[in-house]
Amino acid sequence: MASTTKIMTAITALTYGNPQDMVTVPTEAQGVEGSSIYLEAGEQLTLEELLYGLMLRSGNDAAVAIAIHVGGSIDGFCTLMNELAYEIGAVHSHFSNPHGLHAEDHYTTASDLAKITAYAMQNPRFAAIVATERKTIPWEGRDWDRTLINKNKILQLVEGGNGVKTGYTSKAGRCLVSSAYRDGMQLICVVLRCNDMFPESAALLNEGFAQYRMVRVLEEGTPVDGIFVGEKELSCAYGDSIDLPIAKDEKVNPVVTVERYANLAYPIEKGQIVGQVRVECLGMTQFAYILSQENYDGGQNFWERLKNWLGF
Repeated sequence: MASTTKIMTAITALTYGNPQDMVTVPTEAQGVEGSSIYLEAGEQLTLEELLYGLMLRSGNDAAVAIAIHVGGSIDGFCTLMNELAYEIGAVHSHFSNPHGLHAEDHYTTASDLAKITAYAMQNPRFAAIVATERKTIPWEGRDWDRTLINKNKILQLVEGGNGVKTGYTSKAGRCLVSSAYRDGMQLICVVLRCNDMFPESAALLNEGFAQYRMVRVLEEGTPVDGIFVGEKELSCAYGDSIDLPIAKDEKVNPVVTVERYANLAYPIEKGQIVGQVRVECLGMTQFAYILSQENYDGGQNFWERLKNWLGF
């Protein structure tokens, strides 16, 4: 997957690191082969500035500096990458470096890259970085700053283009994870070993928008009946809306299942999560929370409430 690896690098760094941390570039990061933002050992930038160098200019040196800062070492950071990838559900991937230079035990699938990217795009800072076309960051010891120009042409080729990362090695070929947001729908496209990666990805994204639409199948705030604490029925409502991508020629007939949390007991606070709702539609399953709309103390008097609060 070449430098599309850096999607995992960036979201791992944002998960375990502080973007405002000042990073001192280690000697291991200077002169790393391949794409570079020309870091020098001892130079200082924030973690966020390095992430821009990582994602816009694909700096392999930035990848190493980030990894050592966040993970303590390359191996330590790769452990974090693999643990997080597994949590995301990318179970057919293994990361042995943070930059994507060829290694036999460094691999993924198009499906796993899509899962990783879908997860990463939920992070506002990640999404802002990969949607940036041009960024200036400091260049210590020079009279000018580094100007980073995003290599991802999807930002210009596709209406709503908003990410995410290119990649190339001679063994991996040309790779691209791309994304676009339009009419309330976020799409992600992955092509691996694809010589015409930009036009192919643009065509796939546009086809996705042509064939699908987002449909709201559950509205936040809709009342929910049947949630009891003892003999008392609570006033409850859905805490989230659920939107699903539906093909434009498909009929929407969602199946909604309400599940009350077991062993609910007073006192119940307003806004407390008291259950969940499962929505199944066209083979897709989504969940939302059910929230209490009222306070309920079980009709206790003052002394009973005090004993309950004290845990007696």
